[in-house]
Amino acid sequence: MTKGKLYGVSVGPGDPELMTLKAVRIIREADVIALPHSDKNRCTAYNIAVKAVPEMESKELLMIPMPMTKDRDKLEKAHNDGVKRVMEELEKGKSVAFLTLGDVSVYSSCQYIYQPVKEAGAQTELISGVPSFCAAAARLDRPLVSGEDRLHIIPASYDVEDCERLDGVKVLMKPGKNIDRLRRFKLCGVENCTMEDERIFNSVDEAGEPGYFSLFIVD
Repeated sequence: MTKGKLYGVSVGPGDPELMTLKAVRIIREADVIALPHSDKNRCTAYNIAVKAVPEMESKELLMIPMPMTKDRDKLEKAHNDGVKRVMEELEKGKSVAFLTLGDVSVYSSCQYIYQPVKEAGAQTELISGVPSFCAAAARLDRPLVSGEDRLHIIPASYDVEDCERLDGVKVLMKPGKNIDRLRRFKLCGVENCTMEDERIFNSVDEAGEPGYFSLFIVD
């Protein structure tokens, strides 16, 4: 077993005040901060967390770029490289905090590093946080589900054609270029939830061309 420990640390949807006390403590105590980017200044997770933990600026950073592609070979290479570099730090006895947006258990890039490291026998721990769809419901001033309602979380950058068959509330995350496919739905949504440039919309037309950190709620 490695001497160090890997933490998957959720930093929430955007507002640093939504970070948990535990996430702040783990970041403060960690020897190394791992970021899913090649440039800390362009890493959203870093820019959120550093506002809550200013002393993070003086910590050792481990940059682990995650390519925005569906090319399996490129993704596998990036993930394998990331696992190797994290394991090297753990072998030195260092604790590593891998920062991730929202909650680490929901469509997180951290999982591509975390799971192989865990399977290799290293010490690991996930630090939960506020997921974007819960924060979005709060910003829209509405409940997400209640009573016997069912909730479906769907990655909208893939096929969404079968969503109409699903009974209950649908959360469509990161629609990207699939935005036109959502016109059939009655929906509301948030772009850059709880961030300074947050945008709320009540239809696809209002959304226009939403950015990467966008989600829609369909009743």
